Amino acid sequence: MLTAMSSAMIYGLLPVFLVKALGVSIASVGLIEGVAEAATSLIKIASGAVSDWIGRRKPLVVLGYTLSAVTKTIFPIAGTAFAVLAARVIDRMGKGIRDAPREAFLTDLTTQEIRGAGFGLRLALAVAGFVVGPLIAVVLMRLSGDDFRLVFWIALIPAYLSTIVLLVMVREFPFNYDEEDRPLPISGKDITVLPAAFWWVIVIASLLSLARFSQAFLVLKAQDIGVDAAYVPLVLVVMHLVFSVAAYPFGILADHLDRRLQLAIGSVILVAAGVTLASASSVWLTALGAALWGLQLGVTQGLLGATVADAAPERQRGTAFGIYDVAVGAGTLVASAGAGALWAAGGPALAFSISACTATAAALMLAIRGWEMPNGQTK
Repeated sequence: MLTAMSSAMIYGLLPVFLVKALGVSIASVGLIEGVAEAATSLIKIASGAVSDWIGRRKPLVVLGYTLSAVTKTIFPIAGTAFAVLAARVIDRMGKGIRDAPREAFLTDLTTQEIRGAGFGLRLALAVAGFVVGPLIAVVLMRLSGDDFRLVFWIALIPAYLSTIVLLVMVREFPFNYDEEDRPLPISGKDITVLPAAFWWVIVIASLLSLARFSQAFLVLKAQDIGVDAAYVPLVLVVMHLVFSVAAYPFGILADHLDRRLQLAIGSVILVAAGVTLASASSVWLTALGAALWGLQLGVTQGLLGATVADAAPERQRGTAFGIYDVAVGAGTLVASAGAGALWAAGGPALAFSISACTATAAALMLAIRGWEMPNGQTK
């Protein structure tokens, strides 16, 4: 929650900061966002596999969160787009190091019967930070006369607090391997033992990530309809508030409902979000589109995490989450770079229309493909 609060204070303003303060084009913003999200894909799969190999999750999680906190110091002093890109990439490296071990850590601490609820709760708390962070940023922008850099400095406080909480409050119970039975960090067997259901989840998650490009474009949409720079983070508040409220109950639902059906519902909601944002010309329609964007995240993200956890054998969990993160990161790179180019060519209407079409393809695949997703209570 603390890390999300810090990130939201920065990233809720960063697209406008790049365009207004540094003179960066919207196409370049899309490329920066895509490269930042995808540059760490190999790190994600490697860190997950290493956590499997050493039988520990916390050291890598601590390293990842600490690297992200330290790197955020670059944003308030950045004077060029290259400096922002470097900071985004290094920050995402920290995310790449921590994400797969963290999800495997959560899997280790939850039983199958409540795994959807566990992932939903983690998302709800994290997304709560994305609600509080932009609200703080809006207040600081108004009080400071739109001083972007002051907000970036203050955002460092929750970033460092998150590392302290992790070090002091979070305990790990390492699982044990016999030395002769200790798996290699990454081996061909890790890939082959993952079931078909896991790979179908990867396909659907990749397709959804192509439809759901960087949230920076929600901020740019708010600016496009004339929202003042100080208030553009509010579009992320709306999105993350709905995401936070939806994540936990839909995580619980994923433990009891047909997960493929729930994922199809989320895809349809994403179609509605894309259509709404493509046609929005007012604050209220833009807010509705952002709310639908957040709702589909709440419907799908805890479900996807729980499904990956259920499909992966215990000793391949870190690797499985690494593969999942690689697939989503690659989709985000293509989607964000493509959205920037589409925006430059035809404005937000074209970018969000393509998003809706891609989400439609995901919904159709879920409707017609005869495959099953593992559920915690039936595995």
